[in-house]
Amino acid sequence: MDWGGSGDLAYLVGTGYGRNEVPFANENISEISCHAMGVFSCDQDIKTIVDIGGQDLKGISVAGDGTVLEFAMNDKCAAGTGRFFEAMSRVFRMDLDEFSHLSLKARKVIPVTAQCSVFAESEVISLLAKKQPPSDVAAGIQAAVAKRCFTLLKRIGIREKLTVTGGCAKNAGLMKALGELLRIEIAPLAIDPQLMGALGAAVLACRRGGNMNAVRLRVGDATAAMP
Repeated sequence: MDWGGSGDLAYLVGTGYGRNEVPFANENISEISCHAMGVFSCDQDIKTIVDIGGQDLKGISVAGDGTVLEFAMNDKCAAGTGRFFEAMSRVFRMDLDEFSHLSLKARKVIPVTAQCSVFAESEVISLLAKKQPPSDVAAGIQAAVAKRCFTLLKRIGIREKLTVTGGCAKNAGLMKALGELLRIEIAPLAIDPQLMGALGAAVLACRRGGNMNAVRLRVGDATAAMP
């Protein structure tokens, strides 16, 4: 689609780590606020978000109007992020999709105890060298990341419904491990969970752009109503 330049757009919002590099944006809004609003536009009953991106892990508590009540994040270590799963998939010599389903075949969970991503990678290599079943080791990896999510969520409180955003929401093994640990069902999203930040930014831009209450946003085959 040819937008014809930024001058044809009523209101522009920049978000994410690169938001300050969008000089023509009307406003820059944190990805935390945008994820909250994006999820709220999909399902207003969701109160807790686990956002697992490529570089950090966040827990977000959502208010009744889609704003952020409270959040906690871990951006000091790559363990439990998309970058960590990429490293693990390379160890198993699989692509990310194949690795995300490997733990579903596990007969037991072999614990991966290292908290640092570098040490965890060494631990996994050692376990595989000892001929431990790859699926059982993968289950240990998913369980370890689920525990990191749980630790983060305890800081903000867990309120149902809960969903997961970011690329790691597509990790089937992690979703299973997290659901079992929390003992609740992870609420699905009608729109790609990796697009929640962009969707939230679009909703906020529509709100700030004028009288646009009737706007409905389409992403792929799903539709999100303007809250």
